[in-house]
Amino acid sequence: MEVSIKFTVFFEDMFWVGIFEKVNEGKYLVSKVVFGSEPKDYELYDFILNNFYSLNFSCNLSIEEPEEKRINPKRLQRKIKKQTQSRGIGTKAQEAMKLQYEENKFERRKNSRERKDREKNIKFQLHRLRKKEKHRGH
Repeated sequence: MEVSIKFTVFFEDMFWVGIFEKVNEGKYLVSKVVFGSEPKDYELYDFILNNFYSLNFSCNLSIEEPEEKRINPKRLQRKIKKQTQSRGIGTKAQEAMKLQYEENKFERRKNSRERKDREKNIKFQLHRLRKKEKHRGH
């Protein structure tokens, strides 16, 4: 059982955004955090220590990664340098964020519909009550 976590911070629109990408037992999970102003290193470290376990990760995407062999240290160093220079997030993370957004959208629609139905029912009951009182002559 191998767990790997990747944390990327980048500037998007007007805010600094952090993306947590987690691979656990072949499942790919992603979470997005908006920081606002540019976070300092110690603020990021503090955020990870205090808030990592309360993050809301997206639904599981199954991935199949080939088993990695031991990587030459120089090659690993080049790979890390390339990752630090690249901007943004990977397509897997974008796909997972999109799925999470769609799920939340349906949930919001459902809640909104239920709330509107309750308000409509309350308004109807109030209208019926007023009609009865008017009929009684009060």
